[in-house]
Amino acid sequence: MAVSSSSPPSPAESPWWSPGVYADRRPFLLARGRIAATLRAAFAAEDFVEVETPALQVSPGNETHLHAFGTDLLAADGTARRLYLRTSPEFAAKKLLAAGEPRIFEFARVFRNRERGPTHHPEFTMLEWYRAGAPYTAMMEDCARLLVLAAEAGGTRIFHWRGRDCDPFAAPERLTLVEAFARHARMDLEALLPPPGQAPASAPFVAAAQERGIRTAPDDSWADVFSRVLVEKIEPNLGSGRPTILTDYPVSEAALARPKPADPRFAERFELYACGLELANAFGELTDAAEQHRRFACDMDEKERLYGERYPIDTDFLDALKLMPPASGCALGFDRLAMLASGARRIEDVLWAPVAAPS
Repeated sequence: MAVSSSSPPSPAESPWWSPGVYADRRPFLLARGRIAATLRAAFAAEDFVEVETPALQVSPGNETHLHAFGTDLLAADGTARRLYLRTSPEFAAKKLLAAGEPRIFEFARVFRNRERGPTHHPEFTMLEWYRAGAPYTAMMEDCARLLVLAAEAGGTRIFHWRGRDCDPFAAPERLTLVEAFARHARMDLEALLPPPGQAPASAPFVAAAQERGIRTAPDDSWADVFSRVLVEKIEPNLGSGRPTILTDYPVSEAALARPKPADPRFAERFELYACGLELANAFGELTDAAEQHRRFACDMDEKERLYGERYPIDTDFLDALKLMPPASGCALGFDRLAMLASGARRIEDVLWAPVAAPS
């Protein structure tokens, strides 16, 4: 007997290709297709070029908490070269900006290990786009427009997720991290920031977090505490009623974004939220190759401390940064957007063929 779409079975109960399960999922999949076609048309109308960049990369990305899939590229003689499945198309996309493309977008298949759940999948689609010569506020306007287009194509007026509602047609609220910490965590983030160029001290942040009921560990870094407060106290409150654009991240939490000229303690980075769910991450792009290398090296040192592994740094990417024009870019989790805009309950409902779950 087919299971109602209001109560889909878990992957362990029945495979995704079971006719009954598939019949329940098919309306969401068709909505996904309409949404993708609508967004493609919107980018084309603004003279964006759709690109396709390779999934195999020298470096999968150098963010501390992202985990990649590695593989070996074999030459004819059997010599192996270690490559990785990308966690984002960002490095290749920026090389295209350096080559001279002014506006590009990609529906990119990306891969992240150690991630699976109602809103995570080890292989998913990232909609990533870049505007050369544009301020990062242009990405905010793009995000607001894409929410409307997705909702219209998906046939919904309101996004619902885990008891929260969000009106995708409403103008997004713009909220700084300082304002969010004060409002939702009752913490003074500015007082916990170091002067520009200095490493943040974790002890005051740990004490402030503990006062707010946040559990900490003896070896927590400043970034660890920041992330925990963000996840536990702030993110669940974002995008309720209307979308939220969370802006002005501390520069230490924006590895590929340029500092704000008016206050270099903060970066030109924002994230888009709806129903407490992060949908997009955008930057005013950093083009200082030496500073980018320094940030990558620090992040890989931290990754090795936490997880006992590190990924190579793509020196070809650093060379491209020297030629890349000022630009802004945004990465949007397309599957999550399709899930909200179609009314699906979990991310696998909008994936045509989900990755097999571990037995």
